[in-house]
Amino acid sequence: MNDPQSGADDGGVRPSLSRATVLLLAVTCGAAVANIYYAQPLLPVISRALGVSEGAGGLVVTASQIGYAVSLALLVPLGDVRERRRLVSVLLGLSAVALLGAAASPSLGPLYAAVGLVGVTSAVAQIVVPMAASLAADHERGSVVGTVMSGLLVGIMLARTAAGVLAQFGNWRLVFVFAAFVMVVLAVTLRLALRPVPPSETTPYPQLLRSVLTLVRTESLLRRRMGLAAVGMGGFTILWTASSFLLAGPRYGYGPAGIGLFGLAGVVGAAAAVVAGRFADRGHGRQVATWGLVLLTGSWGVLALAGTGGPGGLVALIAGIMALNLAQQALLISHQSALYRRVPHARSRVTTALMVSAFAGSTVSSALASALYPRVGWAGVCALGAAIALIGVGIWVLELRRPSPFEPLADPSAAVDARAVCDGPAATTGRACAHPQETAHA
Repeated sequence: MNDPQSGADDGGVRPSLSRATVLLLAVTCGAAVANIYYAQPLLPVISRALGVSEGAGGLVVTASQIGYAVSLALLVPLGDVRERRRLVSVLLGLSAVALLGAAASPSLGPLYAAVGLVGVTSAVAQIVVPMAASLAADHERGSVVGTVMSGLLVGIMLARTAAGVLAQFGNWRLVFVFAAFVMVVLAVTLRLALRPVPPSETTPYPQLLRSVLTLVRTESLLRRRMGLAAVGMGGFTILWTASSFLLAGPRYGYGPAGIGLFGLAGVVGAAAAVVAGRFADRGHGRQVATWGLVLLTGSWGVLALAGTGGPGGLVALIAGIMALNLAQQALLISHQSALYRRVPHARSRVTTALMVSAFAGSTVSSALASALYPRVGWAGVCALGAAIALIGVGIWVLELRRPSPFEPLADPSAAVDARAVCDGPAATTGRACAHPQETAHA
């Protein structure tokens, strides 16, 4: 691999990342996030093995999601103030320990605790994404982020399939042992393949967390992209929550294994992440967001046809899954590209704000879909998805009519250095001196 941390070349420009490095980061991202999805197709098996109700067994997924949410808010910001190669390697190692704890759990209580810790450590995926953005050269940043995000999506989609296959040949505990082995391999590989990735700031932890709220309060671009992230992830979750009910119902009658295979249709979104990243690199990030919202809204019209059942309904469902996942990935890459450019010194913190918002949208939408499906059926859930997508269209219309600042925001630490210069020699010589904030908004 090349040396992605070597700083700059002779011309002062950061060298491009090698394909091997980008692939390693993408695999790491996907494998880490997969840890919180392995249990989903295993819930009936786990419930029977531990002698508990399916309702109690279902809380295994809830425990991992709670851990993931806590980590998004409290752990991901550390990516801006800690050496990131070491941080990622340590979290992957801790994830392996937690996964082995899940595999060895004798009862439901210890399993809840173990998968909760798995959720906490799985947020390493959201540290890897801004780390990849920091390592990439300016001309390739969108493409690199898109490729790494494609790894995340593939991890989410393939986790269910991989868990089902492993459980069929062994048992549910084997799935967690396999995942732990993958974490150890990746931790060692990253440690050996990458040089240290220095932090972008040296800020005390309490101040670091407060600065996330400050960014949300002061940056309209971040607030609007957070709203769009909640919309996109909300639609994504509605689809995968309600489609399980539809496919298991009388119109299709699929079992758990068959339902899990539909996740493969969503892998096509990985291609969208790469393409969207390349368009963002060429300065077309707003067009990517516009077409992503159009596709997101239109996909619900296609998905509604799946309620008719039969071969035609099946084709509509697969096409709708592909379209919605394409839209979701395109939107997410657009958000990250815009925000990483706007706040280059706080990429982990804007990732925290963006993903917490996305997770909130996912949680609310999942609850709504589960509650509404028995009452209004597939057509009603599709109407809910379309309504949420239209909220996103409204946010985007506001952004197009009153654009948020988009140019890079100066690092506050650089502003301190600039003021020291202006108060020193520049002041005595009478030369004009512009602070970074002034030039950034010029």
